[in-house]
Amino acid sequence: MTQDMAFTVTAAERLDKLVADTEKTISRSQAKAAIEAGQITVDGQTVKPKFKANVGAQVAISLPDPEPIDLEPENIPLDIVYEDNDVIVVNKPQGMVVHPAPGHPNHTLVNALLYHSPLSEINGELRPGIVHRIDKDTSGLLMVAKNDQAHQSLSAQLQAKTNLREYVAIVHGNFKEETGIIKAPLGRSPKDRKKQAVVADGRPAVTHFRVLERYGDYSLIACRLETGRTHQIRVHMAYINHPVAGDPLYGPKKTLKGDGQYLHAKTLGFKQPTTGEELAFSTPVPANFAAVVKRLRQQAGLPIDQEI
Repeated sequence: MTQDMAFTVTAAERLDKLVADTEKTISRSQAKAAIEAGQITVDGQTVKPKFKANVGAQVAISLPDPEPIDLEPENIPLDIVYEDNDVIVVNKPQGMVVHPAPGHPNHTLVNALLYHSPLSEINGELRPGIVHRIDKDTSGLLMVAKNDQAHQSLSAQLQAKTNLREYVAIVHGNFKEETGIIKAPLGRSPKDRKKQAVVADGRPAVTHFRVLERYGDYSLIACRLETGRTHQIRVHMAYINHPVAGDPLYGPKKTLKGDGQYLHAKTLGFKQPTTGEELAFSTPVPANFAAVVKRLRQQAGLPIDQEI
């Protein structure tokens, strides 16, 4: 089966951007791949993604239906920080996707968790147990619900903003202030569907930050989330001109080398869903993060062995 679409060009523009702007369900990267695969044509001819179609040209799109995702338990090692009958607190490594989605059908955190334990079913087949998420290239702590009652309790705590979620990040630039609060609504970027952005009609988003160390061109900060929007810290820090180092989406090209943004979900706190006990957990930054901090400390003449 295929998904067939067509439209008439009304403004000259390179084809991959034109398709993404016209067909809102297709991202620019997806359009580029489809053009290269011959699945998008102009007046019946295959072209390159940068091809500029003339006004009045006919664009035809014929995409194969996405393959169904079968969620299977996988024996993948987990770094479990805490577990009881209701909750698992897991330290997710950088580079691991939280749950299956198109482009990432398996080898996710959820696949690993299902091998380890039954999970709540509130979020459906592809996101069992997942109460909140962190990005693929962000490391750190997640709370996962093992049953529906626990899931409802943890979700309610998130909504009421009573739990603790604190990150550490290396960001570009130096700060005049020691602490700050960023209040800026977030929504999908009108210019790039893969991005979030500060937009007037976005959802309320609040990030608290404090400076931990200064390295001249970079700073080490802690960020506490009051809300939990997609890419919130990454967008908010870029918004105040201190993008997260290594961020391929919101940061500058000239940045610290690595496999993604230097952002780690270090501290997580919540009430145990059954007993109401206050629980709090913290985990060290990964080795690559710690190595970069050590190097930046050396360059700045700071003690290198302090705990992050």
